[in-house]
Amino acid sequence: MEEQKFLIVVDMQKDFIDGALGTQEAQAMVSAAAARITECKAAGYTLIATLDTHEENYMETREGKHLPVPHCIRGTAGWRIRPEIMDALGDDAILVEKPTFGSIRLPEISREKSGGDEPAVIELLGLCTDICVVSNALLLKAAFPETDFAVHADCCAGVTPEKHEAALETMRSCQITVI
Repeated sequence: MEEQKFLIVVDMQKDFIDGALGTQEAQAMVSAAAARITECKAAGYTLIATLDTHEENYMETREGKHLPVPHCIRGTAGWRIRPEIMDALGDDAILVEKPTFGSIRLPEISREKSGGDEPAVIELLGLCTDICVVSNALLLKAAFPETDFAVHADCCAGVTPEKHEAALETMRSCQITVI
């Protein structure tokens, strides 16, 4: 079987780019992220995109009480993946809704697509580096300790530049290559 390579595109949704929780840094990295997605697609990577997904009762949830900013409410404009990212992903990308920072389904989907084996390579990009990107990277790293991991720093943005850098350092500490 051909070695499996995955690109995990984390939460490239309007609310994290230029919506309720958007930042200038997030807006600035969209083109680079779309370009990397296009490169990986051309190279035969399996593309998986996560969608932070909350319901109308978000403010009543534990997360809503700690981050009282409604965002990524299912079906709203802010929940949707940015059009240029969706165009780069194409129709073959696997979309995974997740109700919290990390998706426990990602290792399961990755193992299934790898025919039960560990993937050869998992790369990540997206938003926010210090919350959802690092959460998913560490979940995947724990599930696949022999897989080569990388995160594309220029295709990620954190809540703040300082938190972005701190998350990158955390991933380096966990043997994830920062490109």
